[in-house]
Amino acid sequence: MDSNYDVIVVGAGHAGCEAAAAAANMGAKTLLVTMNLQTIAQMSCNPAMGGIAKGQIVREIDALGGYSGIVSDKTAIQFKMLNQSKGPAMWSPRVQSDRMRFAELWRLMLEQTENLDFYQDMVTSLLYHGDRITGVRTSLGLDFNARAVVLTNGTFLNGLIHIGEKQFGGGRAGERAATGITEVLVDLGFDTGRMKTGTPPRVDGRSLDFSKMIEQPGDDDPQKFSYSDQTNPLTEQRSCHMSYTSQVVHDLLREGFDRSPMFNGAIKSTGPRYCPSIEDKIHRFADKERHQLFVEPEGWNTIEYYINGFSTSLPEEVQLKALKACAGFEHVKMFRPGYAIEYDYFPPTQLKHSLETKIISGLFFAGQINGTTGYEEAGAQGLMAGINAAMFCREQEPVILRRDQAYIGVLIDDLITKGTEEPYRMFTSRAEFRTLLRQDNADYRLTPLGFDLGIADSGRMARMEEKYSKSEAFIDFFKNTSVAPEHINPILSRHESSLASQSDKLFKFFSRPNISMQDMLGLDAVSAHVAENQLDREVLEQVEIQVKYSGYIEKEKNNAAKLTKLEGIRIPENFDYSRLKSLSYEAREKLSQIQPRTISQASRISGVSPNDISVLLVFMGR
Repeated sequence: MDSNYDVIVVGAGHAGCEAAAAAANMGAKTLLVTMNLQTIAQMSCNPAMGGIAKGQIVREIDALGGYSGIVSDKTAIQFKMLNQSKGPAMWSPRVQSDRMRFAELWRLMLEQTENLDFYQDMVTSLLYHGDRITGVRTSLGLDFNARAVVLTNGTFLNGLIHIGEKQFGGGRAGERAATGITEVLVDLGFDTGRMKTGTPPRVDGRSLDFSKMIEQPGDDDPQKFSYSDQTNPLTEQRSCHMSYTSQVVHDLLREGFDRSPMFNGAIKSTGPRYCPSIEDKIHRFADKERHQLFVEPEGWNTIEYYINGFSTSLPEEVQLKALKACAGFEHVKMFRPGYAIEYDYFPPTQLKHSLETKIISGLFFAGQINGTTGYEEAGAQGLMAGINAAMFCREQEPVILRRDQAYIGVLIDDLITKGTEEPYRMFTSRAEFRTLLRQDNADYRLTPLGFDLGIADSGRMARMEEKYSKSEAFIDFFKNTSVAPEHINPILSRHESSLASQSDKLFKFFSRPNISMQDMLGLDAVSAHVAENQLDREVLEQVEIQVKYSGYIEKEKNNAAKLTKLEGIRIPENFDYSRLKSLSYEAREKLSQIQPRTISQASRISGVSPNDISVLLVFMGR
């Protein structure tokens, strides 16, 4: 066997897959080592990609040349653009995925990637010389040498699974935990901690009564994630369904609290704040009469369903009894119970912005090892770690995305500068430049960089340039073309907008908030321009956003500049944060606990978003 590589990636979850693909596509001789080649890119939790802020991340990964967007599109069973009732900065794409096809396609794409080798074994130790990584050692005693190593161990580092009072080692149900790496890193001087996550039961769809649930169909006109021409929007979709818990369900769940590892002390680590277990929800929010349950199909043809919202580590008989009290679940058959899992992580303040560790040169961390949660956050870190591992091998400067350049930049900067004591999840509110970081323009922002790095091909670059030139030309058309009152007034009248008394530029009328692109297409001059230049949906959407929100974008840039200047403002001693109702609940909790002395210090606290800092500044008259 060949034992010498440029980059070795340990772990083949979402972070590991993106890291291996990026390094290999940049020309680095890469080895992907995983404990089981049959579970590459396994969707360990819910069968979905994207969502609030996460969808923006998937589009950014795709714009840079990563694989997540393509795989998501090709294995999707439903597409939704979330938050469309809000402004475009909040729009977030999400797909329901076919779990088995998703993992299969990831493996097939990796197998077709040049410069990438695979090996199945557990990495139990790291090889290093002084403060520099030199490779890895497996459980079979094999040494593989490398100039850079990327650790993407997910929940496998000393993983411990909990179901009621039962505990057993594992990184995922049915898979053993990974041992050895944590101990080596601790010996090298790394700080470590434990985190917890969980998953709900999976059930037999044939045993459910969907007539008692609320259907959740996909979009009537679905879009897609990838900016490439390798994928197409869905023409057929599968629906999800929604049910609810009740006080009866909550009472049944409480009967098992004495045997719950959440409450009997068996679980000592911190779980995800924004994806709590069902027992945690009914304990923390005792005033809530019910909680939503999303019943999600696992694929096109399987009868297995994922019960989103019912994550739990209660005894299996308690899980089943409570499920049967939910509407539509009266005769439910459970395939496998939910469980909680504890695992080792390493506080990310021990990393550089490149995701290289500060202690060991050439060693990179990505994914849940850094305290994050979610496939999308993991994939983004993996992509950047893979890129920077390849750059390290080239002895070139690392690639660092700025906070105003990408959600990926926000994610990594938050981790490095603030750290996290609970599983970190991305939200739009974490990004102070979110009007700039929309899901529709990720290709504008990042494809030129991906092309320069060699991971986004020339076809992607050409598509982006064509989209950009057509969009700019269409915007100029609106700015330079006048329309007579008799042509525009019927549209204005229909929307009860003030009528035009004289001819004026199309841009002026289109800028009105209640006038849409669809309205503009009713004008002969506009529809002729669209037809003549063969403008597609992406261009029309881009132009509408640029025309309508240009003022907001400029205002956001100015506000960001002011915020940067005022970061050092002092906060009064023993300030009562409960007075500021506009602060998020998490921010009030964290700020009251830590009592930062300055705005700058407050901004670095995990869970305090840029929006929260703005609230503080407004209160202080700044």
